[in-house]
Amino acid sequence: MNSRTAIFPTDRHALYQAHGYSAAIASGGLLFVSGQVGSRSDGSPEPDFAAQVRLAFANLEATLSAGGCSFDDVVDVTTFHTDPENQFGVIMAVKNEAFPEPPYPSWTAIGVTWLAGFDFEIKVIARIPSDR
Repeated sequence: MNSRTAIFPTDRHALYQAHGYSAAIASGGLLFVSGQVGSRSDGSPEPDFAAQVRLAFANLEATLSAGGCSFDDVVDVTTFHTDPENQFGVIMAVKNEAFPEPPYPSWTAIGVTWLAGFDFEIKVIARIPSDR
């Protein structure tokens, strides 16, 4: 019996196939979502930074939904930023829409120098509701 199940959103982008990874893995009552970026369906980055962040959150929401979860089920967030000091305001605005009130998930923000042409990436761990 396989202890992990690959999860993909309905309209998955080309990056999963091109780089050989799953959008998420369901295992042991948890959903481990791979880093989501602001990619268009062909895998290319959205050039406008604010739109790229919003698209990354939309891609995350689609993956969570495919795994039977929502933002309410997220327990841990890790974000990656190519220019944290200048990007943080935009990121916080979108993050606050997804997680508007306590209890907030745990969150680690990491500054990086390279994200394969993207400027923002978000990965999460969510609990899969027992009624799904």
